[in-house]
Amino acid sequence: MSGTAGDLPERGGAGVPGDEGGVPGPEAGGIPEYAERVLSVAELVPPGRVMTYGDVAEWLAGEEPPEGAAAAGAGRRVGGPRQVGRVMALYGGAVPWWRVVRADGQLLPGSELRALAHYRAEGTPLRETARSAEGHIPRLDMRRARWDGGDPAPRG
Repeated sequence: MSGTAGDLPERGGAGVPGDEGGVPGPEAGGIPEYAERVLSVAELVPPGRVMTYGDVAEWLAGEEPPEGAAAAGAGRRVGGPRQVGRVMALYGGAVPWWRVVRADGQLLPGSELRALAHYRAEGTPLRETARSAEGHIPRLDMRRARWDGGDPAPRG
């Protein structure tokens, strides 16, 4: 991710519901380092692919702690899926938020149509629902769309 937190005033939420805690909100001033790290991972996900909130948390758990963090006891896992979701809700508006998703493939409640437009434009694998299903909004085909950080090409 390029720039500094001061260069990113437009970062805003993607509408993830709930207040899962663990990550200070924008009212605390600036973007916390953990939030920057989450957003950096979101920017790595290629078009047509997705990572779950848990995938992002695991990716970050494998990183070296920031300089000086180990002395403060921050070298342990910093956050889980809920904290990643909170970061995306508060700061994810300037990154491809639709590429960080729920593990069940359900589209982000309240943002389904916006996300669906992105998925269709990018060729993200979807599982169509029956016309009789409420709202008949498709789900992501997680088996084909999930990205593990390797090959960016969608599996077909």
